[in-house]
Amino acid sequence: MAGPEHTETHGEQPLAATGELTGALEAIGTGAYVVDEQGRIVGVNARAGELLARPTQDFLGRDAHDLLHRDAHGQPVPRTRCTMRQAFHAGRTAQAEDGYFLGGDGSVLPISWLITPYEAGDGELGTLVLFHTRCAQAADPQPKPTAPQLSELERLALLAETTTRLTSTLDVDEALRRLVALVVPRLADWVVIDLISERDEVWRTVVVQADGDNLVHHEELQGPMPPVPEESPMPLSRALRGVASTLAGPQTYQGSPDSGIAVEQRRLFDATGIHSAAIAPIRSTREVLGALTLGRAKQPGDFAIADLPLLEDIARRAGLALDNARLYQRQRKVAETMQNHLLPQMPRVPGLQMTVRYLPAPDASQVGGDWYDAFSLPDGATALAVGDVVGHDLEAAAGMAQVRNMLRAYAWSQQESPSRIVERLDEAVLHITDVAMATMIFARVEEADDGHWKLSWTNAGHPPPLLITHDGLADYLTDGHNILLGAGVRSSRADATVLLPPGSTLVLYTDGLIEETGRTLDEGLHRLRRHAAALAHRPLASFTDQLLRRVRPVANDDDVALLALRTPTRPRTGGTAPERGR
Repeated sequence: MAGPEHTETHGEQPLAATGELTGALEAIGTGAYVVDEQGRIVGVNARAGELLARPTQDFLGRDAHDLLHRDAHGQPVPRTRCTMRQAFHAGRTAQAEDGYFLGGDGSVLPISWLITPYEAGDGELGTLVLFHTRCAQAADPQPKPTAPQLSELERLALLAETTTRLTSTLDVDEALRRLVALVVPRLADWVVIDLISERDEVWRTVVVQADGDNLVHHEELQGPMPPVPEESPMPLSRALRGVASTLAGPQTYQGSPDSGIAVEQRRLFDATGIHSAAIAPIRSTREVLGALTLGRAKQPGDFAIADLPLLEDIARRAGLALDNARLYQRQRKVAETMQNHLLPQMPRVPGLQMTVRYLPAPDASQVGGDWYDAFSLPDGATALAVGDVVGHDLEAAAGMAQVRNMLRAYAWSQQESPSRIVERLDEAVLHITDVAMATMIFARVEEADDGHWKLSWTNAGHPPPLLITHDGLADYLTDGHNILLGAGVRSSRADATVLLPPGSTLVLYTDGLIEETGRTLDEGLHRLRRHAAALAHRPLASFTDQLLRRVRPVANDDDVALLALRTPTRPRTGGTAPERGR
């Protein structure tokens, strides 16, 4: 017996040499042939030759699939979609009523067939195929309408396109839109997508009909679904549990419903007129995310078991893409929530205007390190800070929170200069945090006796503050510059002090505003100074928004924090001046 590893080439009719096989086949009253383990025909009866208008010698030695198997339109059936070939490889008995064989005269013969393992004598194993016509050709000149079948090349191209299109977006809604466009009207005229939320609630997210070239969204059929039953054998319930893909039709849900989902499915079939559906689970590597349903209403032909592998492949790719998009959006939401809670509101300081802006990085994995702060001190001064913790992830965001909170504690409890406060902070960063390195400017602004405003600051490796006068003169405050935090170098830090001219604007910012790939830092600083000078006459909120719009690089992949402060146009001579607009 030739085992699976046997590679010897059989002759023209190795088994038919014994009259035993020929006699056995001729005794069968319908078309019959036997194939060897490679699928080549080794025996055939005269009835098969008559039905297929082909001499029996033309069968022998030929691959049965290539020679005979066709679809209703006379096109070759891809091997991966051939039900008979699947049964042949599985070594099991199977039958079907919807096959087509190619006749020797080029005609397509509708047949019913049965396939079963067969021992041809002397221990030789083969497979027996019996077939007969479903009806006379004259009575059935045209086969039952069927949906066009994709060729193997078209199938592989669809899967490649599915992978490319779905993995190139990290937005769940966009991924669903792309999935819909991939499957309708190419495979069906209806597509339904049910998704399971993080709270295990099912939501009918998509119900779309292909009407010609238009995709019609049926929102009246979308919405919340009943919970997934644990034991239901119904197709959608099984798919949502990740059990299996299967076929369904209106008759599937006509009986007494076993769950709320069955009720919704009956409503779906009644409303859409779907006569055949294929349903597959949408899975990630970790969990079941939902189910994908393709339905045919106006499209001819029913889905067959052979259609399920393609649907499963599409659903599998959709599951990976949706899982990635969900993880991305979950991380993005966590990061934005952290920023919203960690970045504070500005204090109201009589006589001063202050405004802040924070722009997160475009990528969720690039969130976290930039921050700002402003708060009142016990002696009446106002503390200002802008900083950047090295890193671009949630750990950087957590490190930023540690640095900011320790700075507040030192600044409030220690009545010392900015440089001394930052020295204490640097020591703490080295020993009690996970922050590797950070840059920052820490300053205090207070009103002098003559009504002018005084700024004192220290700079720990950060881009310098920018001061713009009311008349548009812009200069960087480069004094008070020191090494960044976390370097492990213990040395005294310097302070700097300046009187802020009436009506002047002070800008503290992070490097995401000025850094651009392919350009020097000096170019970014020059761009910031030029635009800040041109915008000096704008109200502070407009100044800030326009500055960000004009200066931030288009291809920026970093977050940006910006704090802007403006002094009164005239110093106060005594008493309490009214607050200016914010």
